[in-house]
Amino acid sequence: MLLNINRNLFQNFPYHLVTISPWPILVSFSLLSLTLGAVLSMHGYGDFTFLLGLASTGLGMLLWFRDIILEATYLGCHTTQVQKGLTIGVILFIVSEVFAFFSVFWAFFHSSLSPSIEIGGVWPPQGIEALSAFGIPLLNTFLLLSSGSTITYGHHALIKGDRKRAIIGGLLTIILAIIFTALQYVEYFNASFTITDSVFGTTFYASTGLHGIHVIIGTIFIAVGFFRIINYHLTNSHHIGYEASILYWHFVDVVWLFLFIAVYYWGGN
Repeated sequence: MLLNINRNLFQNFPYHLVTISPWPILVSFSLLSLTLGAVLSMHGYGDFTFLLGLASTGLGMLLWFRDIILEATYLGCHTTQVQKGLTIGVILFIVSEVFAFFSVFWAFFHSSLSPSIEIGGVWPPQGIEALSAFGIPLLNTFLLLSSGSTITYGHHALIKGDRKRAIIGGLLTIILAIIFTALQYVEYFNASFTITDSVFGTTFYASTGLHGIHVIIGTIFIAVGFFRIINYHLTNSHHIGYEASILYWHFVDVVWLFLFIAVYYWGGN
């Protein structure tokens, strides 16, 4: 009798049937509010909508992450087959990000390889003082490449079951990422041109700003995995979320190398 009652609580397949969740629709409308709020704020209509969207997006992500961690760690929903599907999903997501940056680089090279007469027929345009590639950008390159090394160090330590070194590697990566973001802010603050200063300013801030957003997202991604290591959620054979964050971070590293060479070094001379 007991077996018949509980039979519907079990499944004979390795896939995860996701339960109904309110967080996707909440995050969708939060992102809409964030986008509209940013546009309104740029046109001088106040920051309330932007801050509301930012807060609701953060809250939605936090609650969504909580549910996924519960499913993966305590409910056992992330079987080997589910992990394979998640890995494919992350790879496809990174591929879509490649094309997003491809469009930005396309705009940059379209404008810089054959400068129009409206900007003086030269690159950088007349009146634009480009940033030196051998200042903050070079320092940020060392920081980001170092963070790629530390996260790989932590990953290999986790695989070997060395929890202490895995925590050290994750912590160093987060610190380096925060320093990188802070220096990027300093660079923007001291730049002599803005996003409205010809196509040079537009493509510069569009490319480096898009990358900066990805650095912030990647930092949050790694921080979630870092705190899960501290709380014994991840093991040497079950850490798909952490591996996804590492793949994402290496993608961010590679994009920055292209940005440094193309936008800062070649495009600034």
